[in-house]
Amino acid sequence: MDALILIVNYRTGPAVVECLRSLVGQCAAGRWLPQRYGVIVLDSASGDGSADVISAAIAGNVWGGWVRVVKLARNGGVAFANNAGIRIALGGGQDPPRYIMLLNPDTIVHRGAIEALVQFLDSHDRAGIAGSQLEDADGRAVSSARRRPSVLGELIEAARLNVLSRLLWRHVVPLPPGQRPMRCDWVSGAAMMVRREVFEQVGLLYEGYFLYFEEVDFCDRARRCGWEVWHVSASRVMHLEGVATGVSRGAIGRRPGYWYDSRRRYFLRQGGIARLLAADAAWAAGHTSLLLRRAVGVGGRGGHEPQRVTLDLLGGDLRALIRGDASRRFKSPMS
Repeated sequence: MDALILIVNYRTGPAVVECLRSLVGQCAAGRWLPQRYGVIVLDSASGDGSADVISAAIAGNVWGGWVRVVKLARNGGVAFANNAGIRIALGGGQDPPRYIMLLNPDTIVHRGAIEALVQFLDSHDRAGIAGSQLEDADGRAVSSARRRPSVLGELIEAARLNVLSRLLWRHVVPLPPGQRPMRCDWVSGAAMMVRREVFEQVGLLYEGYFLYFEEVDFCDRARRCGWEVWHVSASRVMHLEGVATGVSRGAIGRRPGYWYDSRRRYFLRQGGIARLLAADAAWAAGHTSLLLRRAVGVGGRGGHEPQRVTLDLLGGDLRALIRGDASRRFKSPMS
């Protein structure tokens, strides 16, 4: 098998069915064609009947030759669920996949998107990870290739000041969409294909992230082992952002606590308490600048921000430091 696609379901039954429908032309083998791609839907103990909805759609549409549902005992987060599927892929079956793709349930995969990633990895031996070009619901390309999060990147993101972004452009995290393949630090885990050997060498996803930052962390580890990360513009996937998680660009509601937990853990894993404190100080400086500019009516680009963001980000990190959570050593499975 060329690629095994993993889709994590947690109470997103209808979205998963539509995602599978978009994969039919790419995954369903013809009468004389070998099965090149397969799909495993990993149900994270949804408890709402969505796994049954997906199974019924598989049976009703005769998709059973290329997709199956695996029910997990608990909801341990996205990394936990994907690792269950990765272990199946690495288990040494009769037709082990050369590549493993992580795909969000709230995606619609355009024709040829899977093949584009496979062809790119086939032709680039040191490319260990390849990500798709994501689109919004209106078909507009959105940033899918990124630079590594950094202290200065936190300052830029919080300040929303164009002159600062231009001055420190090497630290701006989102990279603009392009028409050619682009080497980058990490790609969105919404549609990300990984060479099997990368998992065998680097290990699995770090399960300390319940949701968010797990792909950033994994791409960091892969690059440290000498693998390249690429964004492949020819592979296009519509990402209906927020359908699965409730978190999307421009959302003005309160972000869930696990987003802040994941951010904190990422900076701790990259440089310990000192790195986290530096990132928080940079974010606080940038955010204060934004609030002051808004107060005197001199702008501050961008729209609204998540509710209670200062309390949740800085307050959450302070509470973690007081509890001693930040002093723990965080290790990854098989790493």
